[in-house]
Amino acid sequence: MSQKRILYEDQDIIVCHKAAGIATQTARVGQADMVSEIANYLSRAGKNAARNVHGSRGTQPYVGVIHRLDQPVEGVLVLAKHKKAATRLSRQIAEDETEKYYYAIVCGQGYEKQGDLEDYLLKDGRTNTSAVVSPEVKDARLARLHYEILAEQDAPAAAGAAEDVEGYHDHEGQRSGDGIAGSEESGTGGRKLALARIRLYTGRHHQIRVQMRYAGMSLLGDYKYADAQTIRISKQLQVKEVALCAYRLSFFHPESGRRMDFRIRPEGKSFQAEEFLQEIQKEMMSETDPIRIMPAK
Repeated sequence: MSQKRILYEDQDIIVCHKAAGIATQTARVGQADMVSEIANYLSRAGKNAARNVHGSRGTQPYVGVIHRLDQPVEGVLVLAKHKKAATRLSRQIAEDETEKYYYAIVCGQGYEKQGDLEDYLLKDGRTNTSAVVSPEVKDARLARLHYEILAEQDAPAAAGAAEDVEGYHDHEGQRSGDGIAGSEESGTGGRKLALARIRLYTGRHHQIRVQMRYAGMSLLGDYKYADAQTIRISKQLQVKEVALCAYRLSFFHPESGRRMDFRIRPEGKSFQAEEFLQEIQKEMMSETDPIRIMPAK
């Protein structure tokens, strides 16, 4: 864990910038994840919070996972350094007292510039995918977010048929180029690449990727859920990671109760277009809440 990726640290919590491509936590032997990276960092620094708080020695540092980011997604991640902090932070998540904001680069046409999305998602554990389903489906869970389009640019032309795209999957329950996502013929058909700002209200499996695709705005670089044209454009632009960044996280400190707010600039290649960087810079300099709060239901 590089020191420059540590955004904040005290005896209770550690806040870091998770890079795309590394899991938050994994059970796979030999695969690095953020929990092991942080534990190694604390061990090397002699910052064993578990020993300091509970009096035990010779143990691995305690690293409590409060929330997760998908492996392809970069963003702000907070971890607890002892169980008391983990419990209090987890309670904030459960009671919707935290605020999570994302940037995404989406591809589509004819979409609304802003909106509230409410869908029911069902996770398939066999394929590790989620789909929009009817509310009556067993185990379906409500997913809510608000999005706003900040900047746009024309998408490049992308020729080829859907079946020619490596990694293309038309998931059951997902719309696939039926008007909401544009024509599957070659060319862009008026498609745009857009910087979207997203306020996440629920934390469902692959929620943003699934809901935005269902609304006709597939994420660039999403080879699991995106429509075929977006995948072709992603390959043409050599986008290797999902264009999604959890750029802002706000919560209350588990001990002091002070409101803490952390923001990062996305590192991903997809975010580096001048039009997108200008909008991102504006928010980095802003002290105001960027997105309205959706009324509780």
